[in-house]
Amino acid sequence: MSRSLSRRRFLAIAASAAAAPAIAGPQAAQWRGVALGAGASMRLEGIAPRQAEPIFAAVADELRRLESIFSLYDAGSALVHLNRSGRLDHPPAELLEVLSLSERLHHVTRGAFDPTIQPIWRLQAEAAARGEVPVSDALARAMARTGWDAVRFDSKAVVFTRPGMEMTLNGVAQGYITDRISALLQGRGLHDVLIDMGEIAASGTRGNGASWVAGIAHPDGQVIRRVTLKDRALATSSPSGTLLDAAGKVGHILDPGTGEAVARHGLVSVSAEKASVADGLSTGCCLLAPNTAAAAIAATPTARLEAMA
Repeated sequence: MSRSLSRRRFLAIAASAAAAPAIAGPQAAQWRGVALGAGASMRLEGIAPRQAEPIFAAVADELRRLESIFSLYDAGSALVHLNRSGRLDHPPAELLEVLSLSERLHHVTRGAFDPTIQPIWRLQAEAAARGEVPVSDALARAMARTGWDAVRFDSKAVVFTRPGMEMTLNGVAQGYITDRISALLQGRGLHDVLIDMGEIAASGTRGNGASWVAGIAHPDGQVIRRVTLKDRALATSSPSGTLLDAAGKVGHILDPGTGEAVARHGLVSVSAEKASVADGLSTGCCLLAPNTAAAAIAATPTARLEAMA
């Protein structure tokens, strides 16, 4: 899992993109902004830009609220407090939802998806910035501060039962935020929507009846497949999406079992009804053998493997 949620995804939106309205149709409103430090956008069909202004304001407010829960770089966020103290009393309901999903993803991916990897990630990132590789003793100490089995959570508190633990939810929070924004828009009566918060969520169709189409691309920009989306989300993870070193050899997706940046795939793309599910699966499955990854996806309701390379 990465330091930043910014560009670990490679989803090129085709002619249906929010960024490129190539087909003339009824009115639509577009928004661009930032979500968890990454560029974000959305396209709302069937509404004039001026009418959409209060909706976009509500979206911005919701993004700020969710960032105050999940951000690793907001000193006052719920996650930072948990990492600093090893305990968070009266956790937000949204954090509990993401932890519950993370637990399911951890089990279905046989431990490959593990939010407690943050101490290892920090060690690897700091070493890579110096052009070094962590020494084995330091890696062993970092690994001793991880383990999903040492996370306890309920409505009263989230607790780390192992000293020095930290958590990153970068492998699932962006998808969860995408789901929350999608629900907000649905609640406002908007059913033909394309959202890009790092993961893609498409509802309904374009205003002219055309389908939303997403292109799955390698980091080099080559589109390897196009996927039609309706009331589904798409997430694509690539270890080289965020590189920890200047030489481009250390990717951001780390194996919790070894602490190393050794992924089995250059790209995994998953679709599901929920962006959070697609997000977590695409991340964890980068570390799994093809058959094991396919089994994890098949065992998850609504999920579908779209590409693996």
